[in-house]
Amino acid sequence: MSHKVTYTEKVAFGIGMLANQMFPAVLGIFVVVLIQDLGFPGWMWGILFLVPRIFDAITDPIMGFISDNTRSRWGRRRQYVLLGAIIMGVSFIVMWQLYRVNGVSYNFGYFLLWSLVFYFGITVFSVPYVAMGYEMSTDFHERTQIMAIAQWIGQWAWVVAPWFWVVMYDQTWFVSADIAVRELAVWVGLTCMVFAMIPAFFIRSNSTVDEEYIPLTYHNLKASIAEIVNGFKEAFGSAPFRKLCLATFFIFNAFNTVASFSFFIIVYYLFAGSTGDAGIWPTLFGSLGALATTFLVIPIVTKMSRVYGKKQAFLISQGISLIGYLLFWFLFVPGKPYLFIIALPLFSFGIGSLFTLMMSMTADVIDLDELKTGKRREGIFGAIYWWMVKFGLAIAGGLSGVLLSSVGFNSGAVEQTEQAITGLRFFFTAIPIAGTLIAMFLMRNYSVSEQKAKETRKLLEQRKQLTTEQ
Repeated sequence: MSHKVTYTEKVAFGIGMLANQMFPAVLGIFVVVLIQDLGFPGWMWGILFLVPRIFDAITDPIMGFISDNTRSRWGRRRQYVLLGAIIMGVSFIVMWQLYRVNGVSYNFGYFLLWSLVFYFGITVFSVPYVAMGYEMSTDFHERTQIMAIAQWIGQWAWVVAPWFWVVMYDQTWFVSADIAVRELAVWVGLTCMVFAMIPAFFIRSNSTVDEEYIPLTYHNLKASIAEIVNGFKEAFGSAPFRKLCLATFFIFNAFNTVASFSFFIIVYYLFAGSTGDAGIWPTLFGSLGALATTFLVIPIVTKMSRVYGKKQAFLISQGISLIGYLLFWFLFVPGKPYLFIIALPLFSFGIGSLFTLMMSMTADVIDLDELKTGKRREGIFGAIYWWMVKFGLAIAGGLSGVLLSSVGFNSGAVEQTEQAITGLRFFFTAIPIAGTLIAMFLMRNYSVSEQKAKETRKLLEQRKQLTTEQ
């Protein structure tokens, strides 16, 4: 692919990110219906987070290997992006066709089964899709720009998705929230399926028919599995890449462990258990935070990255987010819900900067790997990185259920005990702060600077030129 990426391709990649983020954004809202309206206990919620994501995490490295070694006139990625988009869209729709009359046990089994199909679709789509982004440019700063545009477009998922709270619990729209998710899932599934297809059609790729790859076939299955394992070990053996993975794991895992607690805190603490009185405040929490990320965080972080470097931009952003998390303890005030808005822009620097910078830095690390091994392995690196993200989500889901149970939260109850609400508020502040501090400690001596990345690119270009001349 050419050194400079066209604006059309950058936007196409961003539209794919919109689908990639809309599904988890909506899922994080819809899943509350399982507890609030369908009566799932906390332990079921934990299992529904844990099992599919472990399955998903196991399939990611395999998909990364397949994507890196596909010989096709369409290149290594596009066909999988298209197929994964279809699987995701259809399974998401089917997954949410839940009816109260079928009972909790049946609905639990049904949802678990279809969520496995859905997460399989995510693997087939997201691993090649992310690898597409890594290989779009070789320029140090353009990589950040590509990821910034993608995250800017993708953030609109988090702006739009919280408004589903309003639609779901407004009886002028739907009689009940479980009825709402059945219909809304159809619109979300079809729309996101189309968005996810866009990169497959608009991002260019070269034919790999004549490349010497190792296909994952029955006859060489043993060798292929060994290659997957070795690729995993070699990639994770890279110290800079390992830091990126672990830092993302702690920040994203900590955030997602308590993300859904904001709804319960607002409803049960600020509005004494009345979803009607809470109105659009749960929606505003998510939507205003995403708007702050879109129009404040991403532009500032992109500028900081260019001026101070990617590592320093990361440390500054995460430091700002610590202030936001701490302020939530003081700014969740019954009768004054508007106060928490003050903390939202600061809090948004945490997750808002994370993937813009980390995905750009991962592309730099992939160059180091190529210099060392002679292989371009965007798929396997992307798979491992997102394996850490998804494994973190699995832990976060299980831990979230455990925390709800540990504080005595009673699903479906009109009121919660003071102990339960205080516990949720404490964890909502403390866990993200702890995860962020660990991540900042890990990244304090990240070594891939702009100078080192450019030197690596120069050596790779020289090697490529020598190979061409020979």
